[in-house]
Amino acid sequence: MMSQTKKLSIAFYWHMHQPVYQLSPEGDYLMAWVRLHAVKDYLDMVTIADNFKNIKINLNLVPVLLDAFIDYGMKDAHDLHSRLTITQIEDLNDEDKEFILNNFFDANYKTMIYPYPEYNRLFQKRQSFRDVDVNAFSNQEYSDLMALFNLVWFDPVYIKEYPLLKKLIKKGKNYTYEDRCSIIELQRDIIRRIIPTYREFLEKGKIEVTTSPYYHPIVPIMLDINSIDISNRDGLPSNLKMNLDAKIQTETALDRMEELLGKRPRGIWPSEQCISPKELDLFKSLGVDWTISDEGILADSIKFEFIRDFKGYMEDPYHLVKSYEYKNGIKMIFRNSMISNLIGFEYPNFDSEAAAKDLYERIKVMQSKLLSSPDENHLLTIAMDGENCWENYPADGNVFLNTLYRLIDEDDSLETVLISDYLDREKHHRPLPKIKAGSWINRNFKLWIDEPTKNLAWQYLKNVRDDFCNFVKKHPDNPNIVNARKELFICEGSDWFWWYGEPNDSGRDNIFDYLFREHLKNIYIYLGMDIPEYLDIPLLSVITKPSRYPKGEINPSINGEEDDDSWLNAGCIDIPDGPVLKENKFFDRICFGYDKENLYLRFYVNNYIFENPAKKDWIYQMYVYTRCASKKHSLSPVRLINKTEDILPITKQKFHNELQISIFHGKLNFVRLIKSIPNNLWVLQSSKNIKYVFDKVIDLKIPFDDLDIGYGENMEFVFVNALVGLNDIFIPNEMLLNIIRD
Repeated sequence: MMSQTKKLSIAFYWHMHQPVYQLSPEGDYLMAWVRLHAVKDYLDMVTIADNFKNIKINLNLVPVLLDAFIDYGMKDAHDLHSRLTITQIEDLNDEDKEFILNNFFDANYKTMIYPYPEYNRLFQKRQSFRDVDVNAFSNQEYSDLMALFNLVWFDPVYIKEYPLLKKLIKKGKNYTYEDRCSIIELQRDIIRRIIPTYREFLEKGKIEVTTSPYYHPIVPIMLDINSIDISNRDGLPSNLKMNLDAKIQTETALDRMEELLGKRPRGIWPSEQCISPKELDLFKSLGVDWTISDEGILADSIKFEFIRDFKGYMEDPYHLVKSYEYKNGIKMIFRNSMISNLIGFEYPNFDSEAAAKDLYERIKVMQSKLLSSPDENHLLTIAMDGENCWENYPADGNVFLNTLYRLIDEDDSLETVLISDYLDREKHHRPLPKIKAGSWINRNFKLWIDEPTKNLAWQYLKNVRDDFCNFVKKHPDNPNIVNARKELFICEGSDWFWWYGEPNDSGRDNIFDYLFREHLKNIYIYLGMDIPEYLDIPLLSVITKPSRYPKGEINPSINGEEDDDSWLNAGCIDIPDGPVLKENKFFDRICFGYDKENLYLRFYVNNYIFENPAKKDWIYQMYVYTRCASKKHSLSPVRLINKTEDILPITKQKFHNELQISIFHGKLNFVRLIKSIPNNLWVLQSSKNIKYVFDKVIDLKIPFDDLDIGYGENMEFVFVNALVGLNDIFIPNEMLLNIIRD
């Protein structure tokens, strides 16, 4: 049987990226993610290949990340967290201590906090205070908290390499100032090893390194926003005219990688796997041999949908395991998105060895379906973020990856390959006459554009770029143009637009907003120009309303039918899919309105959760929290558990009513009203006056009197999507909605 199996090539392709967290080249980083992931992922994701004779790995590195390694390793750069870590406790003020209590628990609770008794005790103590009380913690506890936060981010592999690290972890508590300084220096030592190790592994043929445009911009949007599908162009510039910027960002990325690693990349990972015909032409003009995108883009481009059964096995994988040649000659490969999602979001919840064996079996099932293929060579591309998911795994993913690589290494019918080597060996690439523009998420660009706040960010960027270009025309020899252009390119990065607006939330959106506007301001500072006043206004406060408020009173039919003109004047909020939200979100759209006596709600339920057999047994819940803005009713806090440790300001609000809506097995399970009582408690109320129907949509009619909202009073409210008691998203996440009962 084994002799009949066709050999399957596998390309493991790990993408490493962080944005610019500095306000200026000389300043501290405002976030610590480069440093923390550097001691957790960036080195050992490569050195793991030395554990196996035949395993080869493909790595995508964004140049700005390597620049940050140099800052931390060679220039002794700091971020706010590391600066505090090496500060004497006696020199910390109350603001510093508040920052520590709010930010030094940014770690996965299950894998990085709970296993350390003192860290877990400090976490539980912090959780016992709804608001920060800096005096509730002793100096020793502050010292221990900072030490433990930094220690848990080390990958376990370094415990064997650094005896001092092993000693510090074993200590557990009572950390000294000298201990904390030693921890930061250990981190710097690991960071200094990263780039030399990349060069070493490149030279011995264990890895291939590609790159992305320098500051990770969404190139298809820059090249032509009019050629991509956008449903909401409100507030969006008609033309960005950033073609030259896209070219320079791509070319300088290739140059920088060649400078640092000694070899020019042959491939480009387009930022967020966003692709378009004009981008492919740009890459080809710069000498790029190949690039990558997602299976959804391939499906749209060749008009072939990849069908999977209820276990996720692809019925016909043939088209996805082939390499392609676009009409301009550039080669393309496409990743298997199911496998990437399993690694990123599902396997962390299972035993690591069992998860690795499950993935191996999935690979073997795919291989068995290629027996009838007319071709000899096939490439399975597993391409994904290489840094963020491992903190959710036990032992930072080491057991999972070592088990998976071992199973593949011991299987003579499987091989891991460097992508350029495979493409050179495979002489017959399938023709790709056209490419559908889109990204790895929902085959469109909606995570970076096509939403009020995101569109406004593009307008800010366009305004500033126009001022920059006008200055350059008048003063082409000004020596500060180089620094100003760098700031402009930083502002073109994808991360600013990713976190703006719906549906993503970093828990630190205000910091991203601040960084974005400060970098825009830096352009004017370098050029000696007056800074426009609008750059002082946070974008998060400019867009303060949902998609549409009610135009007036409504009196809709409560019938659960989707096509119903009686809701035309209602306010509506559309909820776009995020990277994971499509599978978990309860709704696609919310409409709300009122007459003199009642509040009306309509929920357009996400049909995906009912069509997917794997999701049918999940309990989906929507919570609506309300209160009267002008009355001092009894108020109680939101009761849902946070999905992450990030605490949004809106979650700290208190409310008078909690309306619960639950769906189970595709049917409306219950609708019930809960009221606040003193001492932050809730009590179940009669819901007999609430009318509700679920057919195609969920319709509700709730009397204002039941919500204790009188005539002329302002009702504030917020929607919370939840899954078995965990809040997924607040809608909106920056403010409360409000309507007035006339």
